[in-house]
Amino acid sequence: MRIRAALVETAGGPFTIRDIDLEPPRSDEVLVRITAAGICHTDLTMRRRWPARISPMVFGHEGAGVVEAAGDAVTSVAAGDTVALSYRSCGSCELCRGGHPAYCLLSDLNMRGTRADGSSPLSSGGDRVFGNFFGQSSFATHVLAYESNIVRMPAGLSPSVAAPLGCSVQTGAGTVLNVLRPAPGDTVIVFGAGSVGLSAVMAAVSLGCEVIAVDPVPARRELAVSLGATSTALGTDPKTADHAIDTTGRADVIAQALGLLRRRGTLALVGLGGKAEIDIMTVMYNGLRIRGVIEGDAAPATFLPQLVDLHRLGRLPVERLVTEYPFDAIETAASDAAAGKVVKPVLTFG
Repeated sequence: MRIRAALVETAGGPFTIRDIDLEPPRSDEVLVRITAAGICHTDLTMRRRWPARISPMVFGHEGAGVVEAAGDAVTSVAAGDTVALSYRSCGSCELCRGGHPAYCLLSDLNMRGTRADGSSPLSSGGDRVFGNFFGQSSFATHVLAYESNIVRMPAGLSPSVAAPLGCSVQTGAGTVLNVLRPAPGDTVIVFGAGSVGLSAVMAAVSLGCEVIAVDPVPARRELAVSLGATSTALGTDPKTADHAIDTTGRADVIAQALGLLRRRGTLALVGLGGKAEIDIMTVMYNGLRIRGVIEGDAAPATFLPQLVDLHRLGRLPVERLVTEYPFDAIETAASDAAAGKVVKPVLTFG
């Protein structure tokens, strides 16, 4: 079928919307008409460094939409279902079977630019177009997804709310609810008040925690407070937090976070970054834990419905993070996101 998709043709190049061709779904695939797609920091990071050998590429991994067709082997969704899309996992390795698909031993399925067999369902004028990003490539009017990364959503839920659940909200909220699991009254410091950080803020507030949100942008600090953060200032107590979450990936912020933890506190590393130096004696002497977290260590099939329930109860008002853009304005949305003008840009499709 003929679809419209946003292609990135060279590393660091713009999103260019073009008409391309999409194959019908195979037996294990689901055809989804996209109604909304969030733009995530990962999309913009990978756009800058994507290899030429697997270009042009269609990114996007926070899709929401309606199932139009499903392959014969698909049993969990059917045509007409409203769905959200998340990351892909194999479903059969020891980590998937153990309930931790975010650490799937075949997690590179999300980044290959192709199906597992090396093929691509996308083409343009007979030339191959790469996609299958996180098992979806949702910067397009239609995508092929899989049972492992597709979750049914209530029909009445706004697509602009459903879309970010698949990555940024899942990552932030899951870091709190699945990994840190703070007790009511615990102090949680969140470094970076973007969509991941603010999702963590909302989740921690829902558990009755004292939350400090740290961000250089005044508007984001104000939004954090309006979402329930008790402070945006660190104060003078050097040992103030039971838990800390870094969404920045910056070495100086990570060092600062470690210095603020109480004994036996935990630092969750969520942001993409490079290398950081850690004072081993500080970690040892205080019994600190440092935990890397991908996708909130969440299984989308069970965790996304929990997030929907929290939203329904008013404890996870995702819509307050969202700024909508029409699909044709994807490059403007990406620029605004990179400049920090908006928290969570979401593309909408007519």
